[in-house]
Amino acid sequence: MGDKGETAGALEQPLGDLLAEIAGEEPAPGGGSAAAVCTAIAAALVASVARLSRERWEGALAVVAQAEQLRGRVALLVEMDARAFDQALRTLAERDEIAADERDARLGQSLARAAELPLEIAEISADVAELAALASSHCDPEVRADGVAAAILAEAAARTAAGLVEVNLTVTDDDPRVGVARSLLVCAEESRDRVLDEGAS
Repeated sequence: MGDKGETAGALEQPLGDLLAEIAGEEPAPGGGSAAAVCTAIAAALVASVARLSRERWEGALAVVAQAEQLRGRVALLVEMDARAFDQALRTLAERDEIAADERDARLGQSLARAAELPLEIAEISADVAELAALASSHCDPEVRADGVAAAILAEAAARTAAGLVEVNLTVTDDDPRVGVARSLLVCAEESRDRVLDEGAS
């Protein structure tokens, strides 16, 4: 990806390079991008589970299509979140250099964007977790473990993204985005628990 503040084609590069960027000395890409990558992996697992179950499950190919769509959406957010986070940090660092009559608006726009993207990641993660639960309940038993893995990964990503929404500098407890993020996390948890409960029964 090159410079961490100019992330490009995050999921089109070798995994080792992406991990090196995340582990680097700059704060972006950070937790939001990591959650997006985790969600993309979970969606890929769902697509695989459904595809390998198509001979015994009539709805398998529809789930493949949905999982691939979600994977494509969240893949874009790996880069977008890194850019938004980096821009928010830059704006904060340079706020004293911004004209006084523009400062509040510039800061508000930058920080709001940094909160909106984790919320979108949380939404997609919750959708992937629900899809994983569906796939796990209909799939070939030989690949169910991957459906379980997908549900767990998606819930973890939703938890991460929801947490980032809450700690964003512009967000307070009464901000509606916090409530939405928490609701999405509950949905992801319920999907994960449903998968685990089915496996234990």
